[in-house]
Amino acid sequence: MGDEVLVRRDDGVGRIVLDRPRALNSLTHGMVLDVRAALDAWAEDDAVRVVVLTGAGDRGLCAGGDIRAFHDDAKLGGAGTRAFLRDEYRLNELISRYPKPYVAVMDGITMGGGVGVSAHGSVRIVTERSVVALPETRIGLVPDVGGSRLLSRAPGELGTHLGLSAASMTPGDALLCGFADHFVPSAKLPELLAELDGSPVAEVVARYAEPAPAAPLAEQREWIDACYAADSVEEIVARLVASGVPEGKQAAEELAERSPTMLKVTLSALRRARSHGSLAESLEQEYRVSCAAVAHHDLVEGIRAQVVDKDRNPRWSPSTLAEVDERAVAAFFEPPADGDLDLRLG
Repeated sequence: MGDEVLVRRDDGVGRIVLDRPRALNSLTHGMVLDVRAALDAWAEDDAVRVVVLTGAGDRGLCAGGDIRAFHDDAKLGGAGTRAFLRDEYRLNELISRYPKPYVAVMDGITMGGGVGVSAHGSVRIVTERSVVALPETRIGLVPDVGGSRLLSRAPGELGTHLGLSAASMTPGDALLCGFADHFVPSAKLPELLAELDGSPVAEVVARYAEPAPAAPLAEQREWIDACYAADSVEEIVARLVASGVPEGKQAAEELAERSPTMLKVTLSALRRARSHGSLAESLEQEYRVSCAAVAHHDLVEGIRAQVVDKDRNPRWSPSTLAEVDERAVAAFFEPPADGDLDLRLG
């Protein structure tokens, strides 16, 4: 094990702590492999009844993948990023079918790859501090880590809105949209986690869980469903502008800042994911799309603008929705040159 994932066993509880607090516990390839190794070891270990995932520090569980590393690697051809994605997506799929209770504490910032290691678990806890998001379109990427499946199964068109705009969810929104199961005040987490040592998970969580807080997105369903039901990004933007709702206008302005190519690819990915029969199918599609994104101009440019130079002024190519060729969008869904993600390999 490396020094960025803390792994220990306490009286039947396997505890995994993502330990890069200065980087908001952003995932490196080594961290993904360490988490996988712990889960593999505990799957057949009768001494481990339940697994608990938390993040070090007080800011969040995990802010996502190490996108600065993606930026540097993509400029060199992206082989390292593709290898990272293969192992990350395999970990996400394993979590979804883990044979023991997998308790993910989504306290604080839980975004991107942080969603991947938490929202596919069997017991997903949010607190009043939780900020949950799949913000990939902000940096010239598309929602991944199984996010396309989660978003496609959210009520109405909420997932389409969240996926395209990269908007954040409150704890109530995360519960509404199927990203979490229980709300527990952060002050109660230490007691809850301590009691898992000797009591069944369901009983412990039931003792500490409280009614779900309000979900702001629930009150916006009318305009979101009407606008995002359109079949093209262009029509979605037109409907948002014409909605007469301030939040709709704001959403249109946010979409205007995103990569036109990645908006169109994201919409296609979310629509396709609605027909998928499993998380594995969505992850296999995401691997194709993500590999294509790694080779696209907009990923390096998006990360440069948001994280490297921080000028918040990405120069997308193509720069408008009208210039994005539908054949170019379809190409994102073709198998990568070095092969598909094969989840049968585990």
